[in-house]
Amino acid sequence: MPSIKVYKMDGTEAGTLKLSDKVFGAEYREELIHQAVVTRLANDRQGTKSTLTRTEVRGGGRKPWRQKGTGNARQGSIRAPQWIKGGVVFAPKSRDFSKDMNKKAKVAALISALSKKVADGEVVVIDNLAVKEGKTREMAAFQKALKLDKSSIVYMDTADEKVILAARNLENLSTLPVEQISVYEVVANAKVVLTKAAVKKIEEAYGE
Repeated sequence: MPSIKVYKMDGTEAGTLKLSDKVFGAEYREELIHQAVVTRLANDRQGTKSTLTRTEVRGGGRKPWRQKGTGNARQGSIRAPQWIKGGVVFAPKSRDFSKDMNKKAKVAALISALSKKVADGEVVVIDNLAVKEGKTREMAAFQKALKLDKSSIVYMDTADEKVILAARNLENLSTLPVEQISVYEVVANAKVVLTKAAVKKIEEAYGE
């Protein structure tokens, strides 16, 4: 059973915490983590671009002039692609880029990603996370005390509005409630910060 140091917001140690082997000591499954990240990025794609072909542009049903005798090139419709306001050749259409991943694979990928972070010393556990005024300087001091120099994400057991407000202007620090934990956010950030209560919720949710 892995154990990890617990820190206070000022960077001082506050004891140790034993972690569940099922959640934080699992086998590294790179293929599942890759699948989860690809799925997340694909689902973020909107795929909403769409232009009209000549059959979809309104108007142009009548032949603009007779076939012969005018001196002009023959034309069948003013909505043909060569005309201004005409249709687009091979027009791009809306596309669904979304992918799916079964629930067990998602859980296994998340557990694997968390375990890898713990093994690499990239998980920080804090006893509690709270700010008095919701000011940026409060979370900046927290960031400095725990040496969160690179991109870091803080998972809270509850969505504390003051903490979210205080952290939103910090470039390398983001905050989320633990219910929104994802493989992508875990692997995309250099450090993952968890409150003790958040660790408990993760173990209750995925340790069965």
